[in-house]
Amino acid sequence: MLEEMVEHQQVKVLKVARGIIPDATPEDIRNPQDFPELSSDSLFNYEDGILTGYLSLQIALRNLNKA
Repeated sequence: MLEEMVEHQQVKVLKVARGIIPDATPEDIRNPQDFPELSSDSLFNYEDGILTGYLSLQIALRNLNKA
């Protein structure tokens, strides 16, 4: 279920990014600091923050399962 949430949020973040930069790629959203238009957009930062939280949770759960 978490994987689905991550994938959904990645699509959402890319959609928001493409509303700002039409030819944005998935790689671009992993490096938004390279694009001042993305870095300064509050909606992009909000959605990207949610994605970052999901990814952090995913990493924590994977590490927990390894222990």
